[in-house]
Formats: sequence, structure tokens, C-alpha cells
Amino acid sequence: MSGILVYTEKEARRNAFAVKKFTEELGVILVDENYDGDADFVINRTNDYRVAERFEQRGIKVFNSSGLSKIANDKQLCYDVMEKNDIPIMQTRYKGAPVIKKAVGGSGGTQVYMLESSEEFEDGFVYQKPCDTLGKDLRVWLVGGEIIASILRESDTDFRSNYCLGGSAVLYELSREEAELVKRIADMANGDYIGIDFIFNDGKLVFNEIEDTVGARMVYDKTGIDIIKIYCDYIKKQF
Repeated sequence: MSGILVYTEKEARRNAFAVKKFTEELGVILVDENYDGDADFVINRTNDYRVAERFEQRGIKVFNSSGLSKIANDKQLCYDVMEKNDIPIMQTRYKGAPVIKKAVGGSGGTQVYMLESSEEFEDGFVYQKPCDTLGKDLRVWLVGGEIIASILRESDTDFRSNYCLGGSAVLYELSREEAELVKRIADMANGDYIGIDFIFNDGKLVFNEIEDTVGARMVYDKTGIDIIKIYCDYIKKQF
């Protein structure tokens, strides 16, 4: 069984720990997004669904699939899918103020802005009503649809709570109702290894986004869980 691990050159450098874990556990070969050779399976860590599609069209199994990658990396599309399936979200295409403006393909809290006045909608951005609890969110990691870890992130200085931007992080125990919401979204997403992010509004979880190439730094920092090994063991069981 021979596999490839696809990262852009920049992201491979930034995620050296994950690259090392994947290669040790699975013996995969690291390639960039332009690789078009053979493989028994592909781990796509590019956030580009077209990379996955290229291999799937040749009958090669890709983790995560192009379908999941396409939805997860287009925020407006993802919100529309969730709303259609009765998953709670904050209103998008919002014309009021203040309003959160974020790039449809942004990640890690980049290209996210809090606007104090409304503006004409700009292509490539989501305009969303803010929640009532800023600077606080929850990330849930899943492998094969099973919940592995949940961590609450908070920031006292920024409406964005991303750990990479300096937010704090603590373990969080999901209530039964919250776990059921996570599982509903996971069943729809049908992802192999994903993160699901939630914000808080009126004291309840509200869907925020799916992380296709979810990072694992918080899990390793805050728990004893070797989540990449769990993911690699899951991949092995598919063959």
C-alpha cells in the first residue's frame, strides 16, 4: 500500500510535525499540489478540492474527499448547506451593522474583519451577523465521524479566538444536546479527519465552519491524545 501526502511547499514547512507523523505512521511520500503520479491513496492537505478531484477521477481514494473539501473551503456554500439542513448558523448576507466580513476561502482567522458600518457586498466575502458572545468558540475534532476531542478557545483582546492568534484553550465537555448537533453535522459532512467550529449565541452552540485540513496543535498541547496516529490507524483500516 503506497500513499502520498499532498501539501503546498509553504504549508509543508509550517506543518513539519504533522508531515513527520504521517510519514512515520503510513510511509507516505510528501508531494506538492502539482503531483500527478500514481498512488494507492492520497491525503490531501491543500484545502483545494480540485486536487482531490484529480485523483478521484482515476479511482484513487482521497482523504478528505473532494465533496467535503469543496464545501468546507467555501464558507458561503457551507453556511447555505447547513441552513438548508436546519443547522443553526448566524445570518449571512447580512446588511446590518456591526457585521463580520470574512473571505469565503480564508482560514486561521485571516481575512476576517469586524465592520462597524455596512457596505456593499464584495464578491468573495461572507457578510455575517455577529454572535452575542465574541472572542469565544469551540472546536471539535472528528476522525471517521467519531468525536475525538473538544476544546474551548477564548480571547480577551480579539473578537477572533484562534489559538494561533494568541487565544487561550481549555478542554470542553460536550453536553448530550451539543454532541448530537456535532454528530448531525458530521453525518452530513462525511469527512475522514475534520474539525467543526462553533460559536456561542444565546448560550447555545451555533455552527461556524468545517476545517478540512484541521490542525492538531491544540490537541497535542492540551490532551494526551495522539490524534494523527488515530487518523493514520483509521486510514489503514480502509484497505
